[in-house]
Amino acid sequence: QVQLVESGGGLVQPGGSLRLSCAVSGSFFRPNIMGWYRQAPGKQRELVADISGGGYTNSADSVKGRFTISRDNAKNTVYLQMNSLTPEDTAVYSCNVQGYYLGREYIYWGRGTQVTVSS
Repeated sequence: QVQLVESGGGLVQPGGSLRLSCAVSGSFFRPNIMGWYRQAPGKQRELVADISGGGYTNSADSVKGRFTISRDNAKNTVYLQMNSLTPEDTAVYSCNVQGYYLGREYIYWGRGTQVTVSS
């Protein structure tokens, strides 16, 4: 079975930083694109950033220059370094992984981790 375990969320003051981690486990699973989405109350879920197996990245305009996505393929883990956080970044952040398991394509979602930016 494939499992995604997210960590690193919490409460931080405006201007602060957090680093989210998402570790993917499961024999025979080969992650391809890994990314982070977020959903704030009353808002639709949106892509924050994603990264390909080769290290190519995309990110939302609202986070460019502040957030950096990276991955450690040896650990099957994707990270989101979030700097200069603002209250508008408050949301549930969910890990999303597209990959291959036993020769078939799958998309997996984590349960989400709360990020709250408040003074």
